[in-house]
Amino acid sequence: MTSMITSVLVANRGEIACRIFRTCGELGIRTVAVHSDADANALHTRVADTAVRLPGAAPAETYLRGDLIVKAAVAAGADAVHPGYGFLSENADFARAVLDAGLVWIGPPPEAIEAMASKTRAKELMGLEPLGEVSAADLPVLVKAAAGGGGRGMRIVRRLEELSAALEGARAEAASAFGDGEVFVEPYIENGRHVEVQVLADTHGTVWTLGTRDCSLQRRHQKVIEEAPAPGLSQGLEEELRTLAVRAARAVSYVGAGTVEFLVAGDKAHFLEMNTRLQVEHPVTEAVFGVDLVALQIAVAEGQPLAGSPPHARGHAVEARLYAEDPARDWAPQTGTLHRLAVPGVRLDTGYEDGDEIGVHYDPMLAKAVAHAPTRAQAIRRLAGALERATIHGPTTNRSLLVDSLRHEEFTTAAMDTAFYDRHLTSLTSAPPDPYAPLAAALADAHGRSRFGGWRNVPSQPQVKRYELAGEEIEVRYRHTREGLETVDGTRVVHADAGLVVLEADGVRRRFEVSRHGDEVYVGPTALKALPRFPDPRTQHAPGSLLAPMPGTVVKIADGLAAGAKVEAGEPIVWLEAMKMQHRISAPVAGTLSVLHAVVGAQVAVGALLAVVEEDQ
Repeated sequence: MTSMITSVLVANRGEIACRIFRTCGELGIRTVAVHSDADANALHTRVADTAVRLPGAAPAETYLRGDLIVKAAVAAGADAVHPGYGFLSENADFARAVLDAGLVWIGPPPEAIEAMASKTRAKELMGLEPLGEVSAADLPVLVKAAAGGGGRGMRIVRRLEELSAALEGARAEAASAFGDGEVFVEPYIENGRHVEVQVLADTHGTVWTLGTRDCSLQRRHQKVIEEAPAPGLSQGLEEELRTLAVRAARAVSYVGAGTVEFLVAGDKAHFLEMNTRLQVEHPVTEAVFGVDLVALQIAVAEGQPLAGSPPHARGHAVEARLYAEDPARDWAPQTGTLHRLAVPGVRLDTGYEDGDEIGVHYDPMLAKAVAHAPTRAQAIRRLAGALERATIHGPTTNRSLLVDSLRHEEFTTAAMDTAFYDRHLTSLTSAPPDPYAPLAAALADAHGRSRFGGWRNVPSQPQVKRYELAGEEIEVRYRHTREGLETVDGTRVVHADAGLVVLEADGVRRRFEVSRHGDEVYVGPTALKALPRFPDPRTQHAPGSLLAPMPGTVVKIADGLAAGAKVEAGEPIVWLEAMKMQHRISAPVAGTLSVLHAVVGAQVAVGALLAVVEEDQ
């Protein structure tokens, strides 16, 4: 039996590092953080007992340097390493390096990681084979990275002529994200559900299954909303999934926490892969089974047995991943200052605090919100309500999408599948913003000005304020009068101060909490940008301008493209890489590429001019 662990280094960052540190603190275990230069003041470094800088590498590569992380663990006096998820969590060589340094590895044996690390080898272990040469009869197919996950290095192919480009793009993205460009092709199952089984195994031959999870709501093959248990499974199918999960774990002499993933179509399960690590969505299992999976990982790493039978499930839990991204703009990641983050009434796992910067180098997930209740319907209602009432001031997030997804009939009736957002994204992101938000913002900003002689005995011209809301420019008009602030549209101003505006229209009274950070104005869940009264001509761009939607690196320009070329509407022009994902920038109209500023390898800021397409007349 391994001696008691006294100090743990987490070979990861952000939310998962903070979550592991929380359990370590409860167990009386000292904590060690590692960080890139970009993360020098990140929350996980602030909450750890000790933090070690990882020198030299670029921010996106820092946490892939296993040699530096092992040195950091030794230098800090840690006696164990927890890999978290992502980065090196499923790297057998890193696990061996930790063990060779005389440290405890809080994870499965390197041999088990190796056996399941490649999705192609994992399928062979389960008696399955990837597709060989693809024909039209095989379509649609999925190109998938053999290493890693999180939707990176994945492409759906519906036409044979698209296969070559999909393979090239998937290889490039996989190599960038995982350092391994191997990809494979498998059948793409339309309208399937993503269902997984949590396993936990000790060094004494015991293997537990802790129920199922449904992770069908995904964007770009990356999970957005997860729940436990997976709803609507027949007893036979659930037993089959558990049996297959135990078989996979025993096939590689698994130890620790792991997840076996399946695609379920009807009452048939298709094995996808085994993740030899803790999953992002593990909190829903913790909530339903009343366990701390990180504490159990540590106990198993110490050689302790899993005592007795697995705990029984109680109730239902739902988790939503809050991302700094704009779903309406092809899920474009967002950056900037997170002024305020508060989601009351539910469990919130996050790697950020108020005032932290959301950068370009890492995944844009801000937090995971988790609700647990006796029934599925109650858990969904509780989580949707908490997110709707949340205070989130900073970059654009997917909060509204999460709320509307949780309340969508397809989800509430458990009729969803992995193509949910393919069908519903447009409708879920096209709801008009609150029409009273700009008025409330203007009245809050104008609060108190009438005390300085802003009103007159005769009617005056209205005051005008301009805001940007959901990409649209909006003008708001109001007056200062002897009685106070007055709108020009008949809406009654019940109360107005810098932080609260109460309006009454058609007999309905509504309250608006208002907060301002520079030119960013937040009216409840609605974000606006205050605009100057007279626009600066230097910030105006010609029609057809292609602007960088986020900070990133230009990684590709369409083959043979140069200024003067004819392009079609929707034709890809430039590819940007940000947060380890590639984003395609396409021509907005058919016409001539009159300007091409983008250069492969160049770092660009958000709003940078990449190219201009002059529309054909």
